[in-house]
Amino acid sequence: MFLSILSGLIVSVDAFFIGLSLGLQKQCRFVHLVIINIVLLVLCIIGFFLAVELYSVINFETDIVVGISFITLGSWCIIQYFVSKHAKSGKTIVLVGLVMSLEAMLITMGITLIFIPNSTFVIPLAVAFAHFGYSALSFFLARTKYVKRIPIAISHIISGGALIIYGLMAIFIDFGI
Repeated sequence: MFLSILSGLIVSVDAFFIGLSLGLQKQCRFVHLVIINIVLLVLCIIGFFLAVELYSVINFETDIVVGISFITLGSWCIIQYFVSKHAKSGKTIVLVGLVMSLEAMLITMGITLIFIPNSTFVIPLAVAFAHFGYSALSFFLARTKYVKRIPIAISHIISGGALIIYGLMAIFIDFGI
């Protein structure tokens, strides 16, 4: 169970960079981040129960499904930035919130599928609270004069890269060790 909670904390690090990108947007308020994370918590809980049900249906190695999902999601986060860069600001906040919530749901499902015999309800809670903690911290850091100099593109690329790396780890490393 320790490894499943640790995985939830590690893969939620991308939330730090999402919170950073939201904090760098002047029109984004902390209340927007709170609403995003409430939706995220609900989706994590739904993802946990979906993963438990899906496990009985999947006839092949779940690590491959999880790995490909995270690689796809990481790539989507990077591409999403370049698409949303040209969108209006209000739509960008909603789009980033939706991406972060769906990504957290998939993280919860992935961790649950990998650790299915030992999965507990702590997994979606760890993912959701780690997302909120990381994104809130970085949101407030983004409001400082030192962090404002960081280009927003870097945060999206690092966030997507972290998901891609986790996807590769899920495929090539046995987490049950």
